[in-house]
Amino acid sequence: MKNQPLSLVTLVALAAGVAVASFVSSGTLLSLLTQAVIYALFASGVGLLLRQNGMVSFGHALFFGSSGYGLGILLQLKLMPAEAAILVTLAGLALAAFVIGLVIVRVPGVAFGMLTLAIGQMAFLTASRSRGLTGGADGMNIDWPSTLFGVAQSQLLKPGNMFLLCWVTLVVVLLALTLLLRSRFGSITEAVRDNEERARFIGIRTLVPRATVYALSGVVTGLAGLLSALNTGFVSPENLHWSLSGVALMMVVVGGPKALWGPALGAIVYFLFKDILGDLANHWMAIFGVALISVIVFSPTGLAGLLGRLFQGRPQRSVPAADAARPVVATGTAH
Repeated sequence: MKNQPLSLVTLVALAAGVAVASFVSSGTLLSLLTQAVIYALFASGVGLLLRQNGMVSFGHALFFGSSGYGLGILLQLKLMPAEAAILVTLAGLALAAFVIGLVIVRVPGVAFGMLTLAIGQMAFLTASRSRGLTGGADGMNIDWPSTLFGVAQSQLLKPGNMFLLCWVTLVVVLLALTLLLRSRFGSITEAVRDNEERARFIGIRTLVPRATVYALSGVVTGLAGLLSALNTGFVSPENLHWSLSGVALMMVVVGGPKALWGPALGAIVYFLFKDILGDLANHWMAIFGVALISVIVFSPTGLAGLLGRLFQGRPQRSVPAADAARPVVATGTAH
């Protein structure tokens, strides 16, 4: 019974994606929506880190760009099929993110954000200057094969099909994350986020869960980078730049990090806002900045929190950290 609403929401979301791909005939609009969904996945990775670890990253473009470069290099070397290269890229990204996480999640507060910024900019400068390996500032074309997972590339890259692929990927990732965070792992990471000292006191090793959340966040963001590389057939150092991480953070703030789907909603709103205002004003970013400030002031939980209050008719009661940690205490003492 508990999973029935989640199953229903998933089916509705998938049906909505099929409807958009089937009935929207404008290739331009479908391309815009495809970009929005890709960045929705990117923002979901950033939002996951903020939601579960309480940490703000200014360098998550590191994973977005690195996945495209890693795949492009593997395809250039022709060491394995493209399908295997995708899996190897994601596995390598997960391992690298976990190792990095073991080091940097020890650093609290603003220092963590500055450290992620520094690591990301190091990758940006390396990609910009490694002309022989990455194409330097000119970027790298992705040498995709004629078929991918048994589907012809010409069919896969049609606007409707590409949008549907990205949409299904986003829905599946959000479903998987929801199920994972409903498990004991989710309870542990929330307890560590709310009161790390108390979590250590009851016997929880806090470093590995926090590094695991960072790695999961990096993999989700890297998956968005792979979809972007497939959609454009190109990756450049701009995919690693800190400004891209800043845009993703704005999406998270607009959508709201408390709900897993909040950052995705913020990304879609951002792209639609950008497209509409781009035709009306030359300084659309300033107008969006005013809208961003309004969201922060009047709805700190973002659009997701606002929609939740509208549908429920009353604000949700916040759960104290002690209550959130109580089930974990019982589980921990049982072992």
